Amino acid sequence: MRSEATVRRMTEVCVVAGMLSITLYCQQVGEAKELLLLKEQESTEVGSTQSPSFDDQQTGIPQSLFTWVKMAKGFDVEWDTFGRKGWYTQDPRLKPIGPGSVFTPEIPTIYIVFEVAPLEDPTQFGVQWYREEPNSQMRQEQLGKDVLELPGHERYGYLEMTRSGDRWIVGNYVAKIYIAPIGQQPFHAVNQVGTMRFRVLPPE
Repeated sequence: MRSEATVRRMTEVCVVAGMLSITLYCQQVGEAKELLLLKEQESTEVGSTQSPSFDDQQTGIPQSLFTWVKMAKGFDVEWDTFGRKGWYTQDPRLKPIGPGSVFTPEIPTIYIVFEVAPLEDPTQFGVQWYREEPNSQMRQEQLGKDVLELPGHERYGYLEMTRSGDRWIVGNYVAKIYIAPIGQQPFHAVNQVGTMRFRVLPPE
C-alpha cells in the first residue's frame, strides 16, 4: 500500500501538471487569435460584378446612402442655421468647388464631396482608386485609399484622393466607394456601394 506522503506527493504532481496544461492551452489560444487577425479584402465575389455608377445622377434620386456625391477640386464649408441668423448647428454644410470628372495632372488632391441621409449610427466611408487600361480594365495595383468616420448626427463629408507622385499620370481612373459600420473592414467587397470615374488630361 502507498503511504500517505506518497499519495500527497502524487496529488501535488497532478495539480501542477494540470496547471501547466491549462497555461500552455491558453498561450496556444492567444497565439491562434493573433494569427487570425482581420485581413483586408478587395474582392470576395466569384467572377466579376458590376457595381452601380455614381457618375450620372438625377436630382432628387438618392445614390445608395448618398443624397448626392460629386468629385471636385475643393469645397467650401457653409454652416447651416436653425432659421435664425447666427444660430448654427453642429453640422457644417459642404459645397463642392469646381465639380466635374476631368482634372489636370498638377492638381494635388481630388475630393469626393457628399451628403448622406440622416444616420442613426456612426459610419465609415472609404474610397480606393485605380488607373484604367485603354480597354477599361482596371490595373491590379491600387494607387491609394482614404477613410472617413462620420458621426451619426452629421450629414456631410468628403474623401481625398491624392496623387502618388509630383503629377497625376494622364489617363482614365476609377474610384471604388465603400460604406460600412465602424468596426468592420472598410474595404471588403460586400461594403462596396458604387464607382466613380474620372480623367486626367494635360492642360489646353
